[in-house]
Amino acid sequence: MLNLVRNEWLKLWSKKATWIMAILLVLVMLGSAGFVKWMNSLEVGQDDSGETITVSQMTAVAEEPEITKYRLDNELPPIIDDSAQGFITGLPSMMSVVTLLTVVVAGGIVASEFSQGTIKMLLTRPVKRWKILTSKLLTVGLFAVAMTGILLISGIIFGYIFFDNVPGTQLELVDGAVVEVSFWGRLLLLTALSLINVLVIGTLAFMIGSVFRSSSLAIGISIFLMFTGVQVTGVLAALKIEASKYILFANTNLGQYIGANDPSIEGMTMAFSIVVILIYLAVFLVTSYWSFTKRDVTA
Repeated sequence: MLNLVRNEWLKLWSKKATWIMAILLVLVMLGSAGFVKWMNSLEVGQDDSGETITVSQMTAVAEEPEITKYRLDNELPPIIDDSAQGFITGLPSMMSVVTLLTVVVAGGIVASEFSQGTIKMLLTRPVKRWKILTSKLLTVGLFAVAMTGILLISGIIFGYIFFDNVPGTQLELVDGAVVEVSFWGRLLLLTALSLINVLVIGTLAFMIGSVFRSSSLAIGISIFLMFTGVQVTGVLAALKIEASKYILFANTNLGQYIGANDPSIEGMTMAFSIVVILIYLAVFLVTSYWSFTKRDVTA
């Protein structure tokens, strides 16, 4: 299995498109840092004393009185938007770019074998079909992890290049008590939870590509669902439709359960969302393996 995964990994990175996606991700992070820096420096007016007010000051989030008092008593400044920490804090929200890139790879890693006419040669090897499909699925997962690493590393580097290193402390109110949150620990946690969303959407694209053997169809449907699924779920939730909490896209954002955030739909918990995700993943994987191992494979 390791040799199969290694071969798929080398095959993936032998394509120029893969390197272009990696470089594009770095450029997106560079552009994001520059854009955020420019936006935060925009002047929107003046206060009563005549001092200039910038966008970053206008968008400062109000805190609970208990947190404000704790900050003053312990001299703990908040994390401001126009700082390296402020920019880095937003990196998990940029994981949608990694999702897009993963969908492209996942949707084409099986379908491209059919479109390029290499599937017959691939299956003539003395290896069971399910092992071949598993190696491709694991390669998609490794690609998602690699892109996440590139996003984090480049984002942190550009964060410290474009922004001043103004230290701050994130505080939260937990069960009535103020607690200090580890900056790097929270960053890694939210990124890991966002990576789960990437893998789920990637598995969806992988299934569509395996069943319909069309990379364009797999990529198109997955991207469409990724952008519309959350909005449709939000509308159904606003209409108080109970079934909305069983929709996949209502559960993939596990970051909604971290900190003082409220779940998108009342009554949902992280355990519930994990179970829903696992059920969907089981359906995606069973469909993928059945299609690839049981159906006649022709180029």
